[in-house]
Parts: sequence; structure tokens; C-alpha cells
Amino acid sequence: MDWGTELWDQFEVLERHTQWGLDLLDKYVKFVKERAEVEQAYAKQLRSLVKKYLPKRPTKDDPEVKFSQQQSFIQLLQEVNDFAGQRELVAESLGIRVCLELAKYSQEMKQERKMHFQEGRRAQQQLENGLKQLETSKRKFERDCREAEKAAHTAERLDQDINATKADVEKAKQQAHLRNHMAEESKNEYAAQLQRFNRDQAHFYFSQMPQIFDKLQDMDERRATRLGAGYGLLSEAELQVVPIIGKCLEGMKVAAESVDAKNDSQVLIELHKSGFARPGDLEFEDFSQVMNRVPSDSSLGTPDGRPELRAASSRSRAKRWPFGKKNKTVVTEDFSHLPPEQQRKRLQQQLEERNRELQKEEDQREALKKMKDVYEKTPQMGDPASLEPRIAETLGNIERLKLEVQKYEAWLAEAESRVLSNRGDSLSRHSRPPDPPATAPPDSSSSSNNSGSQDNKESSEEPPSEEGQDTPIYTEFDEDFEEPASPIGQCVAIYHFEGSSEGTISMSEGEDLSLMEEDKGDGWTRVRRKQGDGEGYVPTSYLRVTLN
Repeated sequence: MDWGTELWDQFEVLERHTQWGLDLLDKYVKFVKERAEVEQAYAKQLRSLVKKYLPKRPTKDDPEVKFSQQQSFIQLLQEVNDFAGQRELVAESLGIRVCLELAKYSQEMKQERKMHFQEGRRAQQQLENGLKQLETSKRKFERDCREAEKAAHTAERLDQDINATKADVEKAKQQAHLRNHMAEESKNEYAAQLQRFNRDQAHFYFSQMPQIFDKLQDMDERRATRLGAGYGLLSEAELQVVPIIGKCLEGMKVAAESVDAKNDSQVLIELHKSGFARPGDLEFEDFSQVMNRVPSDSSLGTPDGRPELRAASSRSRAKRWPFGKKNKTVVTEDFSHLPPEQQRKRLQQQLEERNRELQKEEDQREALKKMKDVYEKTPQMGDPASLEPRIAETLGNIERLKLEVQKYEAWLAEAESRVLSNRGDSLSRHSRPPDPPATAPPDSSSSSNNSGSQDNKESSEEPPSEEGQDTPIYTEFDEDFEEPASPIGQCVAIYHFEGSSEGTISMSEGEDLSLMEEDKGDGWTRVRRKQGDGEGYVPTSYLRVTLN
């Protein structure tokens, strides 16, 4: 069963139904868009919550991280952060696969529906015009018949009137004959018009409109099928992240099971045990006899009775954020200030833009030439000379763009050859890294060596007592630090890189890294190791980057 056969007379019904279908499609797109916004806001709030509760101090400076409770809590926060990332993926999938694609499809359906109904209305209008012409010819035939009958009666009356002249009788007969002839012509015209209208009406109801209705039916069924697929995408977006979310939940469970109360108690002992011997019994001091007061051997302090002074650490802590502002570079037209790979990309972009502009100018030139030909053939439409300045301007733009294209093609060839040569060379031949940040992080090994040497100097000058060796030295944490930023993406090293320069870090081929800052155009990207034990710059061309 099809619309063209069963609903041949329901033009308005089909118009309302197809409009309702498109409205439903738009309604679903709007629903998914708001759903994606909810997911995005939920993920953002989760990330803010994780950032709020993550430890502010670096792991190596935080004694609390040695407790399994703290380690489990940090692991749980990281799993929640990964869970938030999966919610962002759901929002992104819904926004692209449902909102964008279905919105575009809805516009296409609206245009197709409009075209079909315009075709149907034109067919209706043509049939109505035929009916009007038929009615006009019918009324003309009826009027001419009445006039002919009246003229015949007049001629017959004059012919029987003995007082009428012969001229009047002849004139009346001629008039009657003329009216009869006109009535016969109207009759023929009416019959032809009736035959033509019946043919057009049969074509309208049995061929033309059924075809249009069948097209509308096909369009509506395609829309319904696509909408059903869109409904399925809502669940598919969730099913795609279910495995990762399951891993996140499993990680939270593992973190919960990793809490070891006995081990935490032992860690607390190791962190804070003083090593002192317990005080002994106090001796009885007999003030009735003159005696020297001897301090208890088991009392706290030094043998001479003076309290032991513990030297506080004098090492100042600099801000731990290891990256300062990079030096500004002078931008050149051929982007030679950039590394070869970045230069090649920028030149490719410029070349594509110039080619698009050139194609646009050439299309405009062709359009102007056609318009000029039309003006020359039909002067009343416009003056061909008025187009000459625009044509000349377009030709000038084309010549300028061709020169720019040649220039960028030459620069691009040089950049590509440089990229190919660099890929064949050793990684050590890469261009030197940018100037290190103003506040470079202190090297952990050198810091420990320096502190060790200072401790050795102090010990050589004043050796501590046996009890003092076990005495922990408490240092105050510097509260003036900057909160580390969260990663903005992930990346994989596709080449080995030896970060020998200040401000860079080494990475091995295939190593997974966290993306901390995108390339600013200087060819370098800031990354952090997954273990959190290193952060610095590496060449952008050595990475395969995936943004969150």
C-alpha cells in the first residue's frame, strides 16, 4: 500500500504529517544536545572536585603519601577523573554523531519536502487554471447559444411581419446566421477545452500526484529510519564507554582493598619514632645531706644538662612549578622561525588558503565574463563597460595570487626536503630546545648530592651524638607553591628523544605521556610522565597527540 493510491485526496494530511515528522526529528536533536550539555557539565564538576581534593604538595615532599590510605584515596581520585573523561567522550559522541549529523540531515529533509510540495501545488494550480478556462468557454458557449436563439426568433418574427421591409428581414436573417456560427464555434471550443481538461485531470489524479505522494512517502520513511538509528546512537555512546568505566570502577575497588591498617601503623612508626630511650626512675634526693646533684643519665638532653638544640633546615624551597614564560620569537613570512615540521604545516595551510582564494577569483572572473556576454547580447540588462573595472581587478588579484602560490610552493618544497633530511638524521641533530624557563626545577640528584655534601660538612665539624642520629629532623613545608595543571590530553612517543638540554625531558619510543601544553608554534610540546616523576619539553614532531 502506498500513499499515491490510498491517500490520493489527502494532500493537506500528508503536509501536516511530514511536517510533524521533521518537528520530531528536530525535537530529538534538541534533546540530545541538552543531554550532551548535562554530560559535559557533570564531567567538568567531577574534574573540579578531583582537582580540589588532590594533594597540593608534590608526592616526594608529602609524607602522608606513604600511607596506604592516602595512596588509595589518590588512586580513587584518579579513577574518578578518568570516569569524568569517559563522560566527556559520551558528550562528544552525542554532539557529533547525533546533533551535528541529524541536524544536517533534518535540513536536507526540509529542502526535499519543500520541493515535493511545491511541485504538487504547481500541479494543482495548473489543474485549477484548466478548470477556469473550461468554465469560461462553457459560459461563452451558453451565452452564444442564447444570442443565436434570440436572433433566430427576431428573424422569424420579422419574416412574418407584413409591415417589415425586405432589408430588415434580410438583415435579421444575416444576424441570426452569424449568431449561429458563433455559437457553433463556442461549442467546438468548449468541447475541445472539456476534452483537454479531462485529460489533464486524469493525468493529475492517476499519475502526477501519486508520483509526488510516493516520493513524500519514501522521504518520510527514510526520515523515520534515520531517526530510529539516532535513537540507537544514544545507547551506543554509553556502551562504547562501558568497558573503560568498568575499569575505573574496578580500579576504585582495588584502591579500597589496598588499604592496609597494619602497614600504615608501621609507616607511622617509621616516620615518627624518636629513638630515645625511655626515662629511668628518678633518684631520691636527700636534702638533709649535702650532696651534688647529678642529672639522670636517662633524662632527655645532653650530658651537661643543656637541652639539645636541633638545627632547622635552612634550605629554602623555590617554587616547584618548573616552567616559565618562553621567549617571544619574530614571525617571518616563510615561517623559518619555526622547526621544519611546523614550518611545513604552516606553509601548507597558507598554500591551501591561497589556492582557495585563487579558485574563488577565477570563478568570479568567469561569472563576470558571462555577465558581460549577457549585457552585450541584451543591452537593456546593463552596460558591459561597467564590468571592465571589476574584471581588471579580478585579473590583478589572480596574478597576485598565482605569484604567492608559486612563492609558497617553493618554500614548501624547501621545508619538505628539510623535514625528510631531518627524519634520516639522528635525533641528536634536532634543533636545540627553546630557552629554558626562568625558574627551572632543581635536579633531584644534584640537590640530594649537595644536601648530602652539606650534611657531611656539618657532621665533620660537629659530629652528632648516637641518639641524635636517630632523631628525625622536621622541616616546614613551604605553602607558597603553584598548583600543577591537569593534563589536557594524551600522547605517545613515536621516536626516542634524549632530553639533554635544560627544560627538556627524555622519552623512549612508544612511551605514553600526559599532554600538559600544546605546541605554541615553536615546535615544542610540554609533557609529563605518567608516573609523575618528570615534566618538560619534547619535539612536537616526535609525538602522536590525542586531546581530551
